[in-house]
Amino acid sequence: MSLAMPLSLPALRHRLPLLLALGLSLALSFVLIAVRVVLTQQLTFVFLLWNLFLAAIPFALSAAIHLAAHRPKARLLLPVGVVWLLFFPNAPYLVTDLFHLEPRAGVPYWYDLALIMSCAWNGLMLAYASLMDMHTLVRQRLGFLAGWGFATVALGLSAFGVYLGRYLRFNSWDILSNPFTLFYDIVQRFLHPFHNWQTWGVTVVFWAFLLIGYATVRLLGRVEAATEREK
Repeated sequence: MSLAMPLSLPALRHRLPLLLALGLSLALSFVLIAVRVVLTQQLTFVFLLWNLFLAAIPFALSAAIHLAAHRPKARLLLPVGVVWLLFFPNAPYLVTDLFHLEPRAGVPYWYDLALIMSCAWNGLMLAYASLMDMHTLVRQRLGFLAGWGFATVALGLSAFGVYLGRYLRFNSWDILSNPFTLFYDIVQRFLHPFHNWQTWGVTVVFWAFLLIGYATVRLLGRVEAATEREK
């Protein structure tokens, strides 16, 4: 944290268990990938390390906001929020890396399943943890409905971003390096929805999956809090 944004120690203590849990989960993915490289002498799934790094960016941004001793003002939150939204799809995108699962020589099939599932789990948890931070921020400033509206729209855009990444092979930085092609492909899918049914099939189904999962995670947290209060 910079001098302009000092760290809030109470916020850090409150968040420390989550950071430790996510750190252990990420470490498991790293170990599984490293062991596979040693066993097979191949770099087959090393690309998942890069995907995990990209997935951690939105979580790092949202965590930095909540760990600041003083909440940043709107003129800083807006650009940070835009960057967060651009990178946010990289977290749930890891679930689609299950497409790479197939029997391969050198390691058991179950090992690759565990490896990819570990990375997919980390992507989802980083996504939900980050979204909860941003959801809370919007709710505190604009109210309950705005908070859920933001979360719903963010997950919908993320589902569409997952489609763009998995099927059209766009990346978050293509908005700067290849904006015209990106814009053209997006517009075509809105102008001709019935000719691009796969786009909207993937987007709607993945949106529903992410939204139901996010709501479940939040409800689990409320159930635990309610149980603690009853003791």
